[in-house]
Amino acid sequence: MVRNIGVRVETPTKTCNDEKCPFHGKLSVRGRIFEGKVVSIKSKRTITLRRELLTFIPKYGRYEKRHSNIQAHCPDCLTPIEGKKAKIMECRPISKTKRFVVIECESPEK
Repeated sequence: MVRNIGVRVETPTKTCNDEKCPFHGKLSVRGRIFEGKVVSIKSKRTITLRRELLTFIPKYGRYEKRHSNIQAHCPDCLTPIEGKKAKIMECRPISKTKRFVVIECESPEK
C-alpha cells in the first residue's frame, strides 16, 4: 500500500520494506522541497544532489553562480541515475549529514 505524503509527485511503482521510505515506511516529510541534479549514487541508499543557485550582488548589480551539495536518503523503491534530475524533501534527521529524502526522480527513458 502506498501512503499519500501530501505532495503531488509520481508514486513509485516498485514496493520496498525500507522503514525510512515516505511512501511505504513510517517517515513523515515536511518543510522545503528542492530540485537538482544527481551527482553521486555511490553510497548505499544515499544520493548527493547538486543545487545550482544564482545570488544577486547589490554592489555590482550582477548575479553570481553558486551551488550546494545535499545528501539525501534514497529508498529502495526509487532508482535515481547520475546526471538526471531528482526532487528531495525535508524530513527528520536520518544520520549526521542526511536531513532530506528523495520523493521523485527522473525515469531512465527521459
